[in-house]
Amino acid sequence: MQPTVVGLFTGLVLGVVLVVGDFADMLLVAFCGAVGYLVMRVVEGEVDLTEVMERTRRRRG
Repeated sequence: MQPTVVGLFTGLVLGVVLVVGDFADMLLVAFCGAVGYLVMRVVEGEVDLTEVMERTRRRRG
């Protein structure tokens, strides 16, 4: 199983552990899944946070 998939499922499971309920809770679970997916993309090296930080600095300065 790819690390990105593991990160996605980890985020989803953590979200389900945190909330069980209505539609708003399900949105929170989806958000947790997206965060888990993004974290694993960073860990895999597919997303470079230094580029994002440089763009932010250029806009400010």
